[in-house]
This record gives sequence, C-alpha cells and structure tokens, in this order.
Amino acid sequence: MAFSVSTTTISQNLPTFSSSFHTNKLSFSFSSSHFPPFTSKSKLNNNITLSPHITLSPKSSSTPRAHAPSNPSSSTASFHGLCYVVGDNIDTDQIIPAEYLTLVPSKPDEYEKLGSFALVGLPAAYAARFVEPGDTKTKYSIIIAGANFGCGSSREHAPVALGASGAAAVVAESYARIFFRNSVATGEVYPLESEGRLCEECRTGDVVTIELGESRLVNHTTGKEYRLKPIGDAGPVIEAGGIFAFARKTGMIPSR
Repeated sequence: MAFSVSTTTISQNLPTFSSSFHTNKLSFSFSSSHFPPFTSKSKLNNNITLSPHITLSPKSSSTPRAHAPSNPSSSTASFHGLCYVVGDNIDTDQIIPAEYLTLVPSKPDEYEKLGSFALVGLPAAYAARFVEPGDTKTKYSIIIAGANFGCGSSREHAPVALGASGAAAVVAESYARIFFRNSVATGEVYPLESEGRLCEECRTGDVVTIELGESRLVNHTTGKEYRLKPIGDAGPVIEAGGIFAFARKTGMIPSR
C-alpha cells in the first residue's frame, strides 16, 4: 500500500486508532476531529494517530503488499521464502535514507524505485545487499531483526520501502513503537515479534516459513521452529491494506 502527503482534507469523521503496543490490540472509535499528523509526542504513548493526508494508489488499495494472495485470511496466511538477517537498532535512515524521501509512493514508478533503495543505508558490514544493484525487488521476502527495529525518525517511507521491495514481513525481537504503528497504518509489512533472538538463530539466505495463524516461524534450512507473538487485532488491518482500507471495509467510513 502506497501513500503520499497532500493537502486534501477528508471531510467525514474518521475513527481513532489506538493500540496496546505489547499486546497488539487495536480499538476504533469515531471522533469529531480529524487525525492530526504524527508528532514526537506520539512516541511517548500507545495512541496511534494518523494523518488524514494519506492517499492510496489504485493498485495497492486492491492488493496490499503484505497480503498473502493464496491465503486471504490472516488466521491462515503464511509467507515463505528467503530471510535477510539484521541486528539491533536498525533505524529508519538505514531502512530508507533521507535522500530518497522525495520519492512519492502513490506514483507507481516512484513506489517501485523506493523499494529498490530499501535497507541501502545498512553499513558495509552487511556483505549481502537486501536489493541487488540494478534490481527493484528483493529476493528476501522476510526480514529477521534484533531489538528496537525501526528506531529513529517517524518517516512513513520506512515500512513503505520494505513493502515496495517485495518484503512481506519483519520478525524482530522488538520494535520502535512508531515503526510498528506505521507498518499497521500503511499495511505494507507485517511487524511480527519473536519470543527470542532469532537474529542469532538464523542466517541470511535461510529458507523460512511464517504461519500467522499458528504464530510460528519454521527455518527449513536448520530444521528449527520458533514461536512468535500473535499479531492480534493488527492482522486484519494490515490484511485489508492499512487503516483507511480497513475502515472502508468495515463500514467505518464510506467506500469510494
């Protein structure tokens, strides 16, 4: 799901979106005010507020990037492919450097280009590139990370870049709250939490499967299985393509 910042104002009342970060429980209620833009204050609590200036591209609104096409329900969805392993404190400038924030994700060609720069800010210690030079898509569908993934600035481009690259999910020991929030809000990637340090158990290039319904990750290369924390109420929101798509799907706001 792609977005862009515009000056369009949504006239109807929108649902507020809040989350308990540790339990992934979401709740919606109607408010007479519009969603305010993200602020630094939002980092200090569990309230999720969305800018009303997010627009969806026609393609992404019908096919969320994080969606598993052959398994339409989050209770049965699974993802399978190669994993890319990173460590702790991967910040948003490493996920998508600031120089690429001029790209407008609602434009299909720029959305694709944004994906080509996903994780390009990682240090040289990471020998394998997440997206090979000259490519626009990654061969790694699942990212496995350590603690505090997505820390740093509040840029919404971070989960969008990962989704645009073709990644379906991130499995991290923990997240920066604002990255978790942006992942759910945009519907680009599933931000899943591991119960241990999978970044020390898996290696880049291992073949893994994530089974959402069972909250399980299977590493077929090593033959080991790991428990994940349930995605909870965030699952249907991501599956729908993000918060606005979910609100339309459930009748909270009129369909276009």
